[in-house]
Amino acid sequence: MVAGVAHEIRNPVNCIVGNLPFLLNYFRDLSRLMLTYEADLPDVLEVKEIKEKIDFDFLWEDLPLILASIQVSSSRLTEIVSSLNSFSHLDESKRLPANLHECIDSTLLILNNGIKQGIEVIRNYSELPLVNCYSGQLSQVFMNIISNAIDALLETNKAENWRPRIEITTEILPLENPENVVITIADNGIGMSPSVEKRIFETFFTTKPVGKGTGLGLAISHQIVTQKHGGELRVSSLLNMGTQFQIILPLI
Repeated sequence: MVAGVAHEIRNPVNCIVGNLPFLLNYFRDLSRLMLTYEADLPDVLEVKEIKEKIDFDFLWEDLPLILASIQVSSSRLTEIVSSLNSFSHLDESKRLPANLHECIDSTLLILNNGIKQGIEVIRNYSELPLVNCYSGQLSQVFMNIISNAIDALLETNKAENWRPRIEITTEILPLENPENVVITIADNGIGMSPSVEKRIFETFFTTKPVGKGTGLGLAISHQIVTQKHGGELRVSSLLNMGTQFQIILPLI
């Protein structure tokens, strides 16, 4: 059902996204034409009457804002369709040896704009072997968890000496059988209540306002770690103290 919904949404979304650049160009061309008319015919009575009738000044100011809003919304729709596709049919490519630190660093690079907002990122990397995995899918897990941490930190209002922080730790648990790689991603943000923490991996569950989150990110992440990699995705959180996620992957 989810795949069918994503498929049905994709075509109209592609139509909107594909035509927006043309619409913006047409608006710029018409703007130049209107400004030329305005300069050459400033005192024509009929033009003045029409301008007053349609509230031209407001229209001229509001139309670019509407176009910008459509552009943002269409980008959001594209993200939602992509998330729905990921959730309904995860990538079936082969497992390959990957450097998890490179995957994490690439994710941090993509999220650099959010991290720039005064957030300190601490990397506690241990020496890890290459891990046989679906690296693209694990990068999606890192992306979902770290972007959620950034959102939580940006929503946190704490004492003056508080500094927003994301700490990423990698290690091997050699006492396990098989050995496990553990990636811990922790923040010192607003945290979660026990009732929210219990539901965090439920499909479509979100604490974000309408229009900001689909509730698919952590559900997809849980599916990738547990079903595709035979691992565990754990969460622990304290309200107003922070949240910690542990991604545990067996070395097999």
